[in-house]
Amino acid sequence: MGNIYLVGFMATGKTTVGKELAKKKKWQFADLDELIELKERRTISQIFAQEGEPYFRRVEKRVLQEVAKEDGFVVACGGGIVLDADNIKVMKKTGKMICLCACPEVILKRAEGFSHRPLLNVANPREKIEFLLKMRAPYYAQADYTVDTSSLSVAEAVDKIMALLFPKKRKAATGGSKRARPKKIRRRVKG
Repeated sequence: MGNIYLVGFMATGKTTVGKELAKKKKWQFADLDELIELKERRTISQIFAQEGEPYFRRVEKRVLQEVAKEDGFVVACGGGIVLDADNIKVMKKTGKMICLCACPEVILKRAEGFSHRPLLNVANPREKIEFLLKMRAPYYAQADYTVDTSSLSVAEAVDKIMALLFPKKRKAATGGSKRARPKKIRRRVKG
């Protein structure tokens, strides 16, 4: 299968669910934002403030291409990674793309108090969330599967992803072996 790429808006559970999914699959976990921070030796907020979003997206693209060379990773991607069509191609070519989504109220509640969310450091964060969700919807729709985490626990989200990607084979009701049907007996009536 390659890798599993978790995409979706911020605060939909990509990192938290990704870590648990990797643990369950016995795969490696990678958070692209953390890898970017290590590579750049500064936080995402600092990169946005000092260099701007276009610079950040270029670094993000390079880091994704590096991770995509690996196999057996669950990768938590930044919310805007889907804005670049090349990123979507890379993810689809090297694995499965799962979009985690949630309603704006849940996103806002989960993201409250986190200053490391540069796109929400605005006067009206709810309005910004709704705008960005609408703008990114066609990009997120390109994922292989979508899982709404609004009312799911982490374990439930992991189970749902596992069921989508690794469905269990159904056994026949008879335990897997075919039973012969009894033949109908026909009687000839002389007459």
